[in-house]
Amino acid sequence: MKNISRSKLTRKSVLESRTHAFIVVKANKEEDIMHKYTWKGKIDPANSQKRFPMKYKATLIVTVILLFQISCSTNNKNEKVEIDNQGVHIHYTDSKHGDTALLFIHGWGINQTYWANQVAHFSKNFRVVTLDLPGFGQSGKNRESWTVEDYTSDINKVLTDLDLKNVILVGHSMSGSIIVETALTHPDRIIGIIGIDNLKNVGTVMTPEVEKEWSTFYDSARKNFKATVSKDIHYLFTPRTDSAIQKRVTDDIFSSDTVIAIACLENLDKYPFSEKLKSLRKPLYLINSNYTPTDTAAFKQNEIDYNLLVIDSTGHYPMLEKPKDFNTLLEKAVNEIQQK
Repeated sequence: MKNISRSKLTRKSVLESRTHAFIVVKANKEEDIMHKYTWKGKIDPANSQKRFPMKYKATLIVTVILLFQISCSTNNKNEKVEIDNQGVHIHYTDSKHGDTALLFIHGWGINQTYWANQVAHFSKNFRVVTLDLPGFGQSGKNRESWTVEDYTSDINKVLTDLDLKNVILVGHSMSGSIIVETALTHPDRIIGIIGIDNLKNVGTVMTPEVEKEWSTFYDSARKNFKATVSKDIHYLFTPRTDSAIQKRVTDDIFSSDTVIAIACLENLDKYPFSEKLKSLRKPLYLINSNYTPTDTAAFKQNEIDYNLLVIDSTGHYPMLEKPKDFNTLLEKAVNEIQQK
């Protein structure tokens, strides 16, 4: 915090339609042949088994078996994979189609529904996956540790269980650290990362004064989460941020598990962004609001390669506040990553 066209036939329906037509044709041929061995339209039991050509029976049987196998295979493919990481359930959505996968990871105190506009827009051309980070939304809360490394393990489990390839990680707010760490520790499936209104202060130095200020904030939040967070939550919005969006965000944050929420932020403070980003060997894009500045000097000083795309007149939630403009910038970043 501190910062619904006519539907196309599916592969299954096309295969079933074609195979069904094949069966009908074969069945009609069999009916014509069987007529030769019937008496007044009734099958002559004495002749049918001896004279009815077995090859047509065989063709029909094989075709039916193939249809059954295709149906089973398609059904299995459409079944949703249940994902858990070390006993913690991970709730997710998956559009399933596309060579390049966009994995959207929400920020602090919120959930995957904040990406609804992006799912609708990008699912046309990409495989789009969203998830609720454990501790938030509909994912499990049954663990004690909430570090960046824990969340990186969760993301890797999603990557492997869904067999995602050519993945671009899109992480909002606190998930900036998660996408960086995932790209560093599990790089094989990932082709680039995009931070959303984060990594703005990678040059922040943890002085004793800063540590004391943050420690005071967390102590206060443990005693009275709502009252403490209420003092600073307005910094997440601009005067132009729609009141409905402000209420949605505020309600979601205040309904969070406070122990988990505080632990996430505390562990985020310990993440060495500058050091980690220096080791990053993946394209890094940032889509940041200019309501608060991005410390570009720190990127240059630390020789960190980055690409900054600025979105104007939004607060901390540009995907909600200006979805069309945001999608345009995100599409630009995705396209450039694919070309690298």
